[in-house]
Amino acid sequence: MQGVNHKILKVDLTNKKFTIDEHDDNFYRKYIGGRGFALYYMLKEMDPEVDPFSPENMLVFAASIIVGAQGPAIPRLTVCSKSPLTNGFGESEAGGYWAPELKKAGFDAIVITGKAEKPTYLYIEDGQVEFKDASHLWGKVTGEVQSEIRNHHEDERVQVAQIGPGGENLIRYACITNNLGHFNGRNGHGAVMGSKNLKAIAVRGRKDLELADRDKVLEINRWTAKEGMKNPLGSSLHEVGTWGTVASNQEAGALPTRNWNLGQFDQVDQISAKAWKESISKEGYGCFACPIRCKRVVEVTEGKYQVDPQYGGPEYETVGSFGSTLEIADKEVIAKANELCNKYTLDTISTGMTIGFAMEAFENGLLTEEDTGGIELKFGNGDGTLKMIEMIASREGLGDLLAEGSLRAAKKIGQDALKYTHQVKGQEVPMHDPRVKTGVGLQYATAGYGADHMKAPHDPFYATIDSYGTKTTKSLGIYEPVDPLSLGEDKVRLYINLDIYWTLIDILGACCFGYAPRGPVSLEMMLDLIHAVTGEDISMKELMEAAERSIDMARVFNNKAGLKPEDDFLPEKFYEDFVDGPLKGKNGIDRDQFAKALKLRYQMMGWDPVTLKPTRAKLVRMGIEWIE
Repeated sequence: MQGVNHKILKVDLTNKKFTIDEHDDNFYRKYIGGRGFALYYMLKEMDPEVDPFSPENMLVFAASIIVGAQGPAIPRLTVCSKSPLTNGFGESEAGGYWAPELKKAGFDAIVITGKAEKPTYLYIEDGQVEFKDASHLWGKVTGEVQSEIRNHHEDERVQVAQIGPGGENLIRYACITNNLGHFNGRNGHGAVMGSKNLKAIAVRGRKDLELADRDKVLEINRWTAKEGMKNPLGSSLHEVGTWGTVASNQEAGALPTRNWNLGQFDQVDQISAKAWKESISKEGYGCFACPIRCKRVVEVTEGKYQVDPQYGGPEYETVGSFGSTLEIADKEVIAKANELCNKYTLDTISTGMTIGFAMEAFENGLLTEEDTGGIELKFGNGDGTLKMIEMIASREGLGDLLAEGSLRAAKKIGQDALKYTHQVKGQEVPMHDPRVKTGVGLQYATAGYGADHMKAPHDPFYATIDSYGTKTTKSLGIYEPVDPLSLGEDKVRLYINLDIYWTLIDILGACCFGYAPRGPVSLEMMLDLIHAVTGEDISMKELMEAAERSIDMARVFNNKAGLKPEDDFLPEKFYEDFVDGPLKGKNGIDRDQFAKALKLRYQMMGWDPVTLKPTRAKLVRMGIEWIE
């Protein structure tokens, strides 16, 4: 197989040693990359019951069989560990340049165990591995660390994946950044990294990957750059990134506002894509070899909140979590909140949602100014929000409690605090309302790594016979549209197919913005790309089975970690009707229908609907009976 190194680096931080596992082509065809690689090791060599902050927890950085080739939208890095936020299998993807650089440096993944005696960073260059002292970097923010590591190695092309003070202080939703603007954001992997005294992993590779047909790979990339940008979704992402989602959700009456108590924000015009683009937005940028270039950059040079453009700019999720959710309409506050989270490596969704929870608790008398350190923590308080981010990152005062996430904080506060949380498995929900697209509700409930909006394409892509998704994914067996509000058997069948396919996108290290039904590259062209990189005639059936295999493996991990069937749930807010906007008095999800949909999903996956344990027959069919 071309396009891979056939080498996985295993690092023991406790003993400052490393070994290299070499795998044959069958391993790569069976597990593909990302969580496939990670779960293979996590189920073979780790006890799923370990404490997430123990040295025995495994931290895996994984690329895939095609990452590193100069094809469109295949730059992504997967990081997996046992999550300190959900206490189950954790997974997060990030774009950027780090994963392609790892492949060029000679490795397809890194499996890390143990805990360094003192702050350490790994330096990997052209197959060589060094353990470097990071004591002088500990406590510094990400921009400073990246600059110092690159200066030390006298090479601006060194790619640095790292944590800031949020990871060092074990904030349960701390993330990992590479290039300061790309994030493995969810599940708290940054805290796991901090628990191991691992400040950063810097990689530099000068070896071009051997590809089966480099000309074909470049041809597909050129097509995407030229013809693909004619796709409305591709062109919109290039122009305004994900900011356009603000207006569409507002129009639908489903923009998370005031900690999900409202569906419309009366100051939405101040945080719309148009408002950003016409004020503090700068030219955007992209990831390795990707022509879409969807990343946003903002800069503020004067006034109360100066914002450094090296930290990029907020995506839709961040605009939602710090904007409408907190009823903050000041773009400069939102931009500053984004910059602080990026400096400290805090997940913006969980940070914003946890502050939103605290605001509602404060306004209902469950928290006082004595608790907040004198901050009047009400909705709309921009200064208070920025101060609270600082307090969370340093675990100061109330920030120490909120650093645990909204679920743990609510349990500690007691009284009615739990009803102000909106989370699944301890992970705060993203900025998409399942009351207008029920498949997103299935994603929130069934994602093994907690509430997530990227487990499957969203329902509107399949709303009509002419919808882009309906037209572009027929080879997955999707022939008819499905009502976005349906919770019937048709929705579950659609969701199963899309869940498996989107998992495939993840384990390939691909970005959904590049591939149907969210992007311009068709499924057929994706297969051509995989063949051109690897030289292997890998079928869609084989790829889908690899993705489904990883879903089963994650389910087994969570069963062994102690998660229960009741951990697959939907937050109570989404069973309630909207109270404002065009959907006032409507759209609360039917509880019984949702329960039936979950049960059918488990049965269709070959899992016991009571225990959620994959049957022996299912494991044998997937070729993973060894994990039982």
